[in-house]
Amino acid sequence: MRTMYLMIILQQGEPYAGWADQYTVTDLKPAHARSYEPRSVNTGTTVGMIYQMMEYYKLTADTRFLSGIPAAIKFLESQKLPETEVRKWHRKSDNPDEILVPRFIDPDTGKPLYVHRKGANIYNGKYYIDQNIENTIAHYSSATFVNPEQLRKDFDEVKKIDKNKLLSQSPLLSDELCPLPKYYTHCPRLVTEKEISNLMAQVKKQGYWLSDLPSTSHPYRCGWTPDLSGKEDYSRKMVGDDFDTSPYPCTDGQQCISVAAYIKNMMALIAALEGNVK
Repeated sequence: MRTMYLMIILQQGEPYAGWADQYTVTDLKPAHARSYEPRSVNTGTTVGMIYQMMEYYKLTADTRFLSGIPAAIKFLESQKLPETEVRKWHRKSDNPDEILVPRFIDPDTGKPLYVHRKGANIYNGKYYIDQNIENTIAHYSSATFVNPEQLRKDFDEVKKIDKNKLLSQSPLLSDELCPLPKYYTHCPRLVTEKEISNLMAQVKKQGYWLSDLPSTSHPYRCGWTPDLSGKEDYSRKMVGDDFDTSPYPCTDGQQCISVAAYIKNMMALIAALEGNVK
């Protein structure tokens, strides 16, 4: 409960009424983290926190969790980028209700903070920040699409929920233990018989599945490439030169045992056991 109520305090005041990724412990102000994570209010994080506050309300029926949502949505709308900037971004959304906004917003001035990179690795490179949306880094997007209209609709639906119903169903407010299902699964769709048959055919005797390796990295090498210092050869790539050990997408078909794939497959099988098969 203390953690949930802390989230109310961590929301910034208007006009930049969103949430940061991290905060300093002493004063609970937005804080700087990795070199490409500036001290900022994060619009993507703000969307996630809006939905989180709705969940906190469902758990507690405490309207304080809803009180900051209108200001947060207003903040997101205020960050809508003009068409001239959208064209520079070179990426589009298929949803006409979505707007493009900077990911990082200076909590003091409201200026967008776009992250760029020079050099090829930690020894000869650096990240830097400016207000130019072009040529930003690939591994942490400096802008994102958000849907204030959908947020507002979901917010209105949550407000319609009967408060007494929430109070009676809350596992946090009950004196009795809430029964848990035998298996936990979060499978938001029905699975097909063909899908289950394929999973059963593909599973190995030891109980795992093989899947494509999603990402890899260069093996560690001592040294660096000094002549790339300050250059922008790798500014928009996922990874630097052969001396950079950052992860990047694997495209050569390597196979692995993926924990994420294992969980996804197990949830599909559990859904089938529970009868969620079409």
